[in-house]
Amino acid sequence: MQTRPLGRTGIQVSPYCLGTMMFGQAGNPDHDDCVRIIHRALDSGINFIDTADVYGPHGMSEEIVGAALKGRRDDVVLATKVNGSMGDDPNRRGSSRRWIVTEVEHSLRRLRTDRIDLYQIHHPDPRTDVEETLSALTDLVRSGKVRVIGTSNLPASEIVEAQWVAERRGLQRFRTEQPTYSILNRGIEREVLPTCQRYGMGVLVWSPLAMGLLTGRYRKGQPPPRNARMNWVPRHLTDERKLDAVEQLLPLAKEAGLALTHLAMAFTIAHPGVTSAIIGPRTMAHLDDLLAGAAVTLDDEVLDRIDRIVTPGTDISPLDVSYVPPTIEHAALRRRSADERAVG
Repeated sequence: MQTRPLGRTGIQVSPYCLGTMMFGQAGNPDHDDCVRIIHRALDSGINFIDTADVYGPHGMSEEIVGAALKGRRDDVVLATKVNGSMGDDPNRRGSSRRWIVTEVEHSLRRLRTDRIDLYQIHHPDPRTDVEETLSALTDLVRSGKVRVIGTSNLPASEIVEAQWVAERRGLQRFRTEQPTYSILNRGIEREVLPTCQRYGMGVLVWSPLAMGLLTGRYRKGQPPPRNARMNWVPRHLTDERKLDAVEQLLPLAKEAGLALTHLAMAFTIAHPGVTSAIIGPRTMAHLDDLLAGAAVTLDDEVLDRIDRIVTPGTDISPLDVSYVPPTIEHAALRRRSADERAVG
């Protein structure tokens, strides 16, 4: 498997990144099987692994990855994340210095390593000044515990703000971004991807199969499979507009001689702003299916037909798990008070 530059970091990574959210009680509870899946991915040429402290949940995925990398750590670009809730204590989450410098030690212990190649802020944190976050991460880079820092799910405006703060304050800057991207969710093509390209940032995209919609298992007019995802993101998996698009993509994939999963994966890594697409297999069979399409490339005719099905730069509808800014989530932040409205 050929490699690509991770932005301007000088690090080379595979175009498929092994995501480990499904390793642990939340997905595959068999730790030994998860280790075998990781080894199979590494043996196939994948050199990029992405995890997070909250996966598993509560560190279990990191522990599995740490066990799997025994004797192979130097061959892997290892990424993890901080910010998600790790307990009831409100200070065991977020992007404060207090939590970052504490939680990185926990992640290093679980991963059985002395350094993290890419340490990412998992979600935007409007409660914390970005300078506070960058200052803490800069100290981790200077200490050698972290090599490169990045973000996930950050809007383009906040990517720009963080770049300017880093320059003004002489701090390490975010070198990567991890947004959601698939044929059905193309919103990042409008601003996020061009912004990342402008700043020379690497981009590793999550959910290239649209949380399973692009496997072909979810069909219009047919009862959806009974699985954990139906309990987690039911609106996403039953959205009529997305299902309509899937029904148009299936014959396109067939005409191209491809499985729908291979069409979807090849689409995501065809964009010049995308470095790697994160695959999240739960079983060895899932991994083998995705690896079988690793060499697929799409010609302009197929890409043009995809553009006609889903307009570039648009999300057919949002993912249930995508980041919603406070100004959209909370009505009080986008409405004047009743007294102010009355005066107006």
